[in-house]
Amino acid sequence: MNDPEQIDLTVMYAAHDAFRRDLERLEAVVEAGRAGSPHVRAGWENFKHQLHIHHTAEDTALWPRVERAVRRRPQDLALLEDMADEHALIDPLLAAVDDGLSGPADDLAARVRELRASLGRHLAHEEMSALPLIRSTLTPKEWAGFTADIRARQGIKGAAVFVPWVVDGIKPTDRSRFLAALPPPVRVLNRVTWEPRYRRLRLWAV
Repeated sequence: MNDPEQIDLTVMYAAHDAFRRDLERLEAVVEAGRAGSPHVRAGWENFKHQLHIHHTAEDTALWPRVERAVRRRPQDLALLEDMADEHALIDPLLAAVDDGLSGPADDLAARVRELRASLGRHLAHEEMSALPLIRSTLTPKEWAGFTADIRARQGIKGAAVFVPWVVDGIKPTDRSRFLAALPPPVRVLNRVTWEPRYRRLRLWAV
């Protein structure tokens, strides 16, 4: 029997909250008619990049591990199919917002709201059903394999943006919890180098 406490999902939950925060920011600037700012575009590009890495790592390195663990459990296999289907639904919504930001689109605000609602439903579904399944089925070694995959996808340059991006505007208690889940050298790098550099990007500023 797996010990669920051995699977630490702190970083996963923090990334989900960062996705929600970015789409809230995007909706606000679009409704204010300020989506043309270069910093808004940079914020959007970073959001897409982070989401792509997150979903690709899940699809290739996380859900297959869970699928092997639940291969004789039809209900759990159906949940994993839902995760894949929800990822596929989000892609055209991202493209629609991309098109709206690239040229005149009277319905850009509606496109952003649809993306925000769809991604929000997916994240909530994952948190309510799929993340508990991960904790109850994967071994610490299997979970470590997934986290190693996502770190490799980010690389050191990606981590230098990902870590300060997650803590951008985060509540102090959540910030402390997230940073505590990272290795001490990463926390030092973030404080000394990564976060000051990230702030200079002024993502989402109008």
